Amino acid sequence: MSSHSSNNRPAPDKVLVDIADYVLGHTQFHGLAFETARLCLIDTLGCGLEALEYPACTKLLGPVVPGTVVPHGAKVPGTPYQLDPVSAAFNIGAMIRWLDFNDTWLAAEWGHPSDNLGGILAAADWLSRTAVAAGKQPLLMRDVLNGMIQAHEIQGVIALENSFNKVGLDHVLLVKLATTAVVGRLLGLDRDELINALSLAFVDGQSLRTYRHAPNTGSRKSWAAGDATSRGVRLALIARSGEMGYPSVLTAPTWGFYDVSFQGKEFRFQRGYGSYVMENVLFKISFPAEFHSQTAVEAAMQLHAQLAAAGKSAADIRRITIRTHEACIRIIDKKGPLHNPADRDHCIQYMVAVPLLYGRLTAGDYEDSIASDPRIDALRERIQCVEDAQFTADYHDPEKRSIANALTVELNDGSVLPEVVVEYPIGHKRRRADGIPLLEAKFRTNLARRFAARQQQAILHASLDSAHLAQMPVHEYVDLYCPQ
Repeated sequence: MSSHSSNNRPAPDKVLVDIADYVLGHTQFHGLAFETARLCLIDTLGCGLEALEYPACTKLLGPVVPGTVVPHGAKVPGTPYQLDPVSAAFNIGAMIRWLDFNDTWLAAEWGHPSDNLGGILAAADWLSRTAVAAGKQPLLMRDVLNGMIQAHEIQGVIALENSFNKVGLDHVLLVKLATTAVVGRLLGLDRDELINALSLAFVDGQSLRTYRHAPNTGSRKSWAAGDATSRGVRLALIARSGEMGYPSVLTAPTWGFYDVSFQGKEFRFQRGYGSYVMENVLFKISFPAEFHSQTAVEAAMQLHAQLAAAGKSAADIRRITIRTHEACIRIIDKKGPLHNPADRDHCIQYMVAVPLLYGRLTAGDYEDSIASDPRIDALRERIQCVEDAQFTADYHDPEKRSIANALTVELNDGSVLPEVVVEYPIGHKRRRADGIPLLEAKFRTNLARRFAARQQQAILHASLDSAHLAQMPVHEYVDLYCPQ
């Protein structure tokens, strides 16, 4: 007795079709989404510039073959490199994510939608330089900003109801998917070619989250998004060549993504694609820290000031209780030794201990020179997390999307300081008015790390007005960030 599988090729999965139709049919944005995309652009590039101060990052940058320069290739901001768009996407993506300081989206799955800028900017810059060399019109920065909004939306809307981390997969799967979609449109793929490209993104083996969790937390989490966004560019280029796709890549029994990698469940969707994610994205403004801890760090900074005002310090603390949400406990509640900076910036106890001791939390505070202070580990041992069910509910509530943490400090003399509760971090949409001046100040600081005053001013002049920025050719804007 035998059974036969049907070899009739099915229609493409609806998930693929919906993404393709959105990307091809909804290409122009305005208002809040477009202005937020501008803020996201400057913040994301600024994060990449700061990362260039870290040799662990810069050792990964440059061409695959040293000395290679690609005529009309994409340039890597802050560096002398001009590369093919796939390599440039990796370089830019790794810079962006290295310090865990760019934007964040929190839902059933979390991630950093601006990671897609690596692929979008590299592809747009390469296409623009190639077009100009051929006597054609370049892409404009409005194309980059519109593409960022689309990539944010694809990554964020899928993340709303679908947890990849719960099945052991990393959120950079969504970076690869969103980059493939947007870069495919920039490359001029038609609807069928774009669906083929999206299917290839799911056929790939997906990254495991093991590099984000004890006992294996390591620096791959800082370049995984660069890898994913560059892969998105590569798959879009493959599809442009006419390579076939796999229409039931998600739903095929036994062999499809749902059965192989998602425990047989299909994706669920809370809303259609528009501009919701960019309009509600979270900026990391004050602290380079995993976002579930941002409000805890803010609370710790307040407590540091209170202790100092009372003539006390962290040495007077007996116990700290962090009332928090479930995702925080699952991802960054960590005991035991911390082996590297990537380990430390995913440990809420470390990220609270440092500001209580020093009154700050910077990227440099994750390095060995600071982590060797024995007071940090001693204080970590006195910090415990407990889940608050309402905090968890508010975290998932689409009308709130809070990321609440509350810190209670008990002193050695038995006294207890009033609990400090912070529901929304400074980068949240509800605090956007307070956050924008600080975000622009962060950008100015990062420009000053790499460029002389005249070049800083040229970048600021181009970047701080949406209407002006939108009309700039992509390659001319990128050139502003190149060594002069």
